[in-house]
Amino acid sequence: ISSRVTQQQTTQQCLLGSVKRIPQNCSFCGQFKLAKPAPEWSGTAVANGEFKEISSANYRGKYLVFFFYPADFTFICPTEIISFSDRVEEFRKINCEVVGCSTDSHFTHLAWINTPRKQGGLGNMNIPLLSDKTYDIAKAYGVFKEDDAVTFRGLFIIDDKGNLRQITINDLPVGRNVDEVLRLVQGFQFTDKHGEVCPANWKPGSDTMKPDVKGSKSYFSKHN
Repeated sequence: ISSRVTQQQTTQQCLLGSVKRIPQNCSFCGQFKLAKPAPEWSGTAVANGEFKEISSANYRGKYLVFFFYPADFTFICPTEIISFSDRVEEFRKINCEVVGCSTDSHFTHLAWINTPRKQGGLGNMNIPLLSDKTYDIAKAYGVFKEDDAVTFRGLFIIDDKGNLRQITINDLPVGRNVDEVLRLVQGFQFTDKHGEVCPANWKPGSDTMKPDVKGSKSYFSKHN
């Protein structure tokens, strides 16, 4: 792939499953795989109102929701970040942390946090916001939008062993659903512990099924 445009087109085709042969330098598919180790990262974040060096290694032994957002001082982004921050204790109760990341500097992160919410700011934050000024982390996770030097709305669920369990990447205009992210973490943790699988629209406490022909029939006979 010789041009930037061609690389972006190929990445989109890979996401849609329309590429038969994945090129070695595809900016999405060549970096990681589901159920395999997630790309490691480190950098400066704003955590509890202070600059702090953090890394993916800090979260080993816990689940991690690692999400990217396009830019500070924008429009959809504060609604997402505030939603995750305000509900982070629900994640922590199930041994899961949440980290946000963008290509802005940690200074810009801090300025945004210090801006009141009624003026489009973040206010007090309960989750770290990581700076990726070099774009290295965004590129490693396949979410870097080169023409604008921002990131797509990528969200990655990483388990307590550091393996990637879920990928969601939204285009810029649509935000994410915290309830669904929490449900997914709960689902993966349930399967880790019990070995059964979670059907469509599963929620904690609802029926699961055994992943075999005989066991699944018990679920099908009850729900169909």
